[in-house]
Amino acid sequence: MATNATPAADRHAALTLSQERPASTSSGYLMLFVMLVAILVAVFGASQIDPTPEIGVPLLLLGALTFAFVTPGFYMLQPNQAAAITLFGSYRGTDRNTGLRWIVPWYGKKKLSVRANNIISDKIKVNDLRGNPIEIAAQVVWRVTDTAQALFDVDDYKAFVMVQIEAAVRTIGSRYPYDDFEHQEVTLRGNHDQVGAELRQELIARLAMAGITVDECGFTHLAYAQEIAGAMLRRQQAQAVVAARQTLVEGAVGMVQMALEQLSAKGVVELDDERRAAMVSNLMVVLCGERDTQPIVNAGSLYQ
Repeated sequence: MATNATPAADRHAALTLSQERPASTSSGYLMLFVMLVAILVAVFGASQIDPTPEIGVPLLLLGALTFAFVTPGFYMLQPNQAAAITLFGSYRGTDRNTGLRWIVPWYGKKKLSVRANNIISDKIKVNDLRGNPIEIAAQVVWRVTDTAQALFDVDDYKAFVMVQIEAAVRTIGSRYPYDDFEHQEVTLRGNHDQVGAELRQELIARLAMAGITVDECGFTHLAYAQEIAGAMLRRQQAQAVVAARQTLVEGAVGMVQMALEQLSAKGVVELDDERRAAMVSNLMVVLCGERDTQPIVNAGSLYQ
């Protein structure tokens, strides 16, 4: 019995998804003309009350009632602005036509912007893939694409965007390491475009239920947390020194090998193992030393 009841409970608890559709509204300029005519009729009726009340009173009432009926139905929409139309709590469509608009007064109208919004999130602390605490913040350009979902499927779509941005940044920040000196992994610091594209896809998936899309996003702040920043800086410096030394030694070995091979091939000098080792040692000192070497000229023979 419990197993059969669970799916039914899930169906009752599921969110009723909305979908935007065009609303049946009309231009407000025609109704503005009707309202002006109603005013003229009411004024004329008021002027005819004393001489001919049987004509003046009906005209006055007709003009006043028409004015009272037409006036509440006006609303105005600017470019990239929409109005969700409701009738006694039921969604009846969305009007995206700009200018002066009119609808029957008992319909509800709720305006919202469909323009692009730019948000820079707060700096948050996240542990990257290797467990190092980092500080990270993102810049996101988002806009409403489905007004029905934005208004009726989430309680406050702007607050929803802020929460989902933080959640997405935490997810992406913990998915990759901050840095990889050997350049063998995708990192937050070294692969901005790839990580930014993945962050955008993560945000689009999270915000789809609110009828919101993301046009652009990227990191505006990315650094190690303060408590480990000094240690990580020393580590980066040490790794840089090791890498530089490794490159220097590899180059020096190649140059020494090339020098010995050319000396032997051209028969410039014949060196035994001891002199060859001494020459290799001297060349390595010259090529790998941090300071300029001071040469010592041997005025005697090769073995003195």
